[in-house]
Amino acid sequence: MPQRDRHHELVKAALVKEGWTITHDPYTLPSGRRNLYVDLGAERLIAAERGGERIAIEIKSFLRDSEVADLEDALGQFVLYRSALRRHEPGRRLILAVPIDAFESVWSDDVGRDVVEDEKVPLLVFSPNEEVIARWMP
Repeated sequence: MPQRDRHHELVKAALVKEGWTITHDPYTLPSGRRNLYVDLGAERLIAAERGGERIAIEIKSFLRDSEVADLEDALGQFVLYRSALRRHEPGRRLILAVPIDAFESVWSDDVGRDVVEDEKVPLLVFSPNEEVIARWMP
C-alpha cells in the first residue's frame, strides 16, 4: 500500500466538515493484475430522490523544488486513475486535491490552467493552515 500524502488527514477532515462520508481510505482500484490506490473514496447524500454523489480524491502536496515536476506527476497519476475508475466504477468522479499555495502558483498559471481546461481535471483546493476546502473547481 502506498505512503499517505502529507495532507491526507487534513483533507479527510475537511471533507467530513462539508458533509461527506469517507467510504474508503484508501480507495482500492483493481486494474488488471494490479491494484491502484486512490487516497480517499467519499459519498454525500444529495437528495432522497437523486441518491448520492460518489467521489475519489487523490491528494497532492506539491512539496518538491519544482512545481512543474509535481504537476507532471500529479497529472500522470490522475490520468491513470481516471482511466481505471471509468472502467471499475464509472459513477464515481475522480478529483485532484491540491493545496491553495500550489493552486495560486502553478495551477493558476497558463500551464496549469490550460491542462485543467483541456483535460477536464476537477480540483479540490484546500487550505492547510485553516484545514478547510477553499474551493471546488469546477
